Amino acid sequence: MEHNPFDIKIKDRIATVIFNRPEKHNAINYEGWLKLLEEVKTLSQNKNVRAVVFSGSGGKSFSAGADIKDFEENRKDSHTAMTYSEAFDGALDAIESMPFPTISKINGICVGGGCELAMATDIRIASNESQFGIPVAKLGILIGYREMKRLINLVGSGNASYILLSGRIFGASEALQMGLVNQVVSEKELDTVVSDLVSEIVPLAPLSQERHKKILSSTIKNPSLTNLTKEEAFLPFSNFDSDDFKEGQLAFVKHKTPDFKGH
Repeated sequence: MEHNPFDIKIKDRIATVIFNRPEKHNAINYEGWLKLLEEVKTLSQNKNVRAVVFSGSGGKSFSAGADIKDFEENRKDSHTAMTYSEAFDGALDAIESMPFPTISKINGICVGGGCELAMATDIRIASNESQFGIPVAKLGILIGYREMKRLINLVGSGNASYILLSGRIFGASEALQMGLVNQVVSEKELDTVVSDLVSEIVPLAPLSQERHKKILSSTIKNPSLTNLTKEEAFLPFSNFDSDDFKEGQLAFVKHKTPDFKGH
């Protein structure tokens, strides 16, 4: 790779992952997906991190997704496409499985694999200048089952059909209406709005954050909640045995700010 495609910083328990190929609208190639998978796994093990913000450099793009010029070598037929998918799906699955809240701060182009990456985060906040779409039919290719599941979970099957079958690029207000993003703000407000949200998230109990994500995932996979494992059934009660619960309860009684440790 010509340089590190990601700029990663950690400050005040907040990790920022910035896609750093502005000259290519922050498109990610095969090696980039492998690197992203590695970086996300490393961040997930960092006990000092309480939230992660994903964004794009250059001011014009979040990410244009997969680097099409990379396809000639790494995604040229079904065999190479399956190998490519291991890196792509691996990176997105790792983002989705991070044990703390993840936020996509979206400004500009957010299409294809970039849009699918944003769907793997917990929260998506976009500027009103952002553009969205998954126009893979224009390339004659398909999205995978994992991406389809995330898309349907966010926007429903009807809107998923519209997004994929039209191949359209649409604006932030339409993305908000469909449920693809959680909030749309002006480009000038974007940094402040995301910063304020993260500042509210960081002090919260990390065990609650991590286990809420697990409960949410289990509920999406098994909406009827039948045949839960013993571990799954016990999970909503597990925090009552934690030091964080004791800390939160005591702080509430004493009108103090709790200092959660994550155990």
